[in-house]
Amino acid sequence: MNANVTEINVTEIIDTDAGAARITWHKARRARLVLAVSHGAGGGIEARDLQALAAVLPAHGVTVARVEQPWRVAGKKMAPAPKTLDVGWRGVWPALAEPGLPVISGGRSAGARVACRTAAELGAHAVLALAFPLHPPGKPEKSRAEELLGAGVPTLVVQGGNDPWGRPAEFPEGSYELVEVPYGDHGFAVPKRADIGQEEALAIITDGVARWAGSLV
Repeated sequence: MNANVTEINVTEIIDTDAGAARITWHKARRARLVLAVSHGAGGGIEARDLQALAAVLPAHGVTVARVEQPWRVAGKKMAPAPKTLDVGWRGVWPALAEPGLPVISGGRSAGARVACRTAAELGAHAVLALAFPLHPPGKPEKSRAEELLGAGVPTLVVQGGNDPWGRPAEFPEGSYELVEVPYGDHGFAVPKRADIGQEEALAIITDGVARWAGSLV
């Protein structure tokens, strides 16, 4: 086992004004950063990208905290309004910051939007936006670019090349970095006909995030 990683994962329930949230910690032995990542509006922390980051990043000195929003913990099937998601995220932040390390605020899809909207007020060190939903499918005029551009901290976007919620070429110019996962859809799944396999697609994500996180310290 890598000396920088612990195999012990800790689950913690946090009371917030939106209900009880849950944090699953994947701790690095000699952590330099905490990466907090939440899920989207249609899934949980078992998403392939969140699992991959939790498995890989601790070896790079990054403790990963996968955060389940209160609506998921309560067993509901539909996410609440964005402002309620923000309330839940604010509520778990003290626990994320408690180790005393810089915290990267992150998430996938709706979770990425939450991270962008709240980064400045919470004092996030940076933002990781996985599968940022730039616009609803087929409705590019309903852009959410302002949320991304307004994060106010170093930001990395990881986007599937075929994501109907926003392909990399659709993203506006800005000070953020962008890593493209070729052929990937909104969940970073790649079709069998693609030139890369699913494991290679996930490696693009974890390698890109590890490199970027290393540049922040």
